Amino acid sequence: MLIILRRKPLCWIFGVGLIALCLFPSPLEATSQDEMKQMYDPIIKIYGRRYNVPSDLIHSVIAAESAYNSRAVSPKGAAGLMQLMPETAARYGVQDRFNAEQNIMGGVQYLRDLCRLYRNRTNLVLAAYNAGQDALKKFNGIPPYPETREYIRRVMASYSNPWIKGGTPVRRITSPDGKAIFTNDPYYHLNIRKDNQ
Repeated sequence: MLIILRRKPLCWIFGVGLIALCLFPSPLEATSQDEMKQMYDPIIKIYGRRYNVPSDLIHSVIAAESAYNSRAVSPKGAAGLMQLMPETAARYGVQDRFNAEQNIMGGVQYLRDLCRLYRNRTNLVLAAYNAGQDALKKFNGIPPYPETREYIRRVMASYSNPWIKGGTPVRRITSPDGKAIFTNDPYYHLNIRKDNQ
């Protein structure tokens, strides 16, 4: 009796290996992304504080948009860490979309403006960042685009707050006559003291 063993074609084996590499990134790639995150963290913190956008949100957007690849370019023409379109970059004074600091500065300003427009609701801000404000107007909310819904899910997997925390905090101050005053003016208490002298 002759037994014939069938060999798997070599291309099939390589194909399975390639799929495994795509689905399960190597620890080296993960370390590389962690290193990139650490490298850009000081810039992100500077612009996050300057424009009152949480640095955790900025990191989540960058991870979803470009995986910290400052040379990333989308098929639609968005470029850089925060994937700025040419019009958005021009609006916020970004001259070189591949310059990490300029790209972060422009992207964070855009996030700040979207936070103001959508009253800090994370899902709406992210939908507008991904699909554009016109899409939200057209559908009176989050558009039904699978890409946008997946984008919101990916970002909110690491930034799960339904409301974006930022802006000037509201303070409670007791006036000299004992009344409670709530204000977002950081100098209000100094003005009260000055007026009462």
